[in-house]
Amino acid sequence: MTSREARVFADDWAAAWNELAVERILSHFDEAVTFTSPTAAAVVGASTIEGKAALRHYWTTALARIGALRFEIDRVLWDAGTRELAIIYRSTINGQSRRVSENLTFGANGLVVRAEVFHGVAEP
Repeated sequence: MTSREARVFADDWAAAWNELAVERILSHFDEAVTFTSPTAAAVVGASTIEGKAALRHYWTTALARIGALRFEIDRVLWDAGTRELAIIYRSTINGQSRRVSENLTFGANGLVVRAEVFHGVAEP
């Protein structure tokens, strides 16, 4: 993936979230993905979720609680050596806004094998 392709991916990613298109979001993930988010514990009882089926359950449950969602990307950082993509954005959920960094690691198959979400990151 080039830096330009990383930006296209991030824009599509944000659009899928803004449309609450869970299956489109999940299409980028490996079956054995590991996802870590501090907010996941409130929905499924653990901050780390392993496997695409478990991630599907988490996001379906979490998004059912959301009436309004908007992701606005600030920066996209791609490291070709480590195959890591950082998407830094403002997330507005039901009127509450926060800065977020979503760090994705891609496997050899081009799918996300690890994802970590960090809330309250510094302004760009």
